[in-house]
Amino acid sequence: MTVIRSRVISQPGEGHLGVHSLNHFAMTVPSLEEAERFHTGFGLDVVNRATGYAARTESYNHDWALFIEGAAKRFHHLSFGVFPEDLSRFQEHIEASGLPLLDAPPGFQSNGLWLHDHDGNLIELKVTAKTAPEEKYYGKHLSSLPGEAGAPKRQDARQVRPRRLAHVLIFTRDVDRAVRFYVQIFGMGLSDRSGNDIAFMHGRHGSDHHMVAFVRSEAPGIHHTSWDVPSVDQVGLGAKQMADKGFVRGWGVGRHVLGSNFFHYVRDPWGSYAEYSCDIDYIPADVEWEGRDHAAEDSFYIWGPEPPKDFTVNHEA
Repeated sequence: MTVIRSRVISQPGEGHLGVHSLNHFAMTVPSLEEAERFHTGFGLDVVNRATGYAARTESYNHDWALFIEGAAKRFHHLSFGVFPEDLSRFQEHIEASGLPLLDAPPGFQSNGLWLHDHDGNLIELKVTAKTAPEEKYYGKHLSSLPGEAGAPKRQDARQVRPRRLAHVLIFTRDVDRAVRFYVQIFGMGLSDRSGNDIAFMHGRHGSDHHMVAFVRSEAPGIHHTSWDVPSVDQVGLGAKQMADKGFVRGWGVGRHVLGSNFFHYVRDPWGSYAEYSCDIDYIPADVEWEGRDHAAEDSFYIWGPEPPKDFTVNHEA
């Protein structure tokens, strides 16, 4: 069992220093046109076409993802949100840790701090409003009364539109080092892990079970991005929605053990995945969650179809 204890909630500018949200991720893709077809099909809005484009959800006026055209699909950077009172504290903390601060990459100037993590991934810490949820997003299932039909006609099914970016899973050469770095430098908490194969990290100002996770590989890279939808029905409808547009490769529908969320993964044209996710566990700010080391059989899923043989292949290696 995971040990859960209460803890004192710290205020911005004092107490616990930690990032509060996953602000956005960025990646290069070899074809913006092909990427846009995938993301609009998935239910995202494409905006801010300058050097590439940003992806938004209909529920937030927020750029959750940035896509830039490049020679190959490549993880570019992660951006985490911090409270205004904590930005200078983070700068002092990073410098005291002996980590060099970097200039923003071309086209990404901001009020933030830029640095490399343990694997050389580019990370931004930026003052933003908190987008990590303040409470659990419950999964809904609307049943029907006796004598009534519950499911809509296929022609009446609405397009699935994710509500928000939930988390990102990235490849790392060393899961232990990843956990230590993100705890010590970014103030995150370990939610759960399975040996040195996979680990899940949460924000300690209140967040889903994980806002970022790590899986072992021979090189850095991005495995999947996860997008929250309100019901298991939307997870299944999303799978059908993407299959109808030709994106038939993926994995699901199923349910994870660690995090507990229902899922369906859709493979993008370059070997990474976008996940429809529903009803993930939530760790409040006033809960001291003790992450545990779980058996390998519990690190993947509790039910669902067998995953594709290349599901964990790092196509950026």
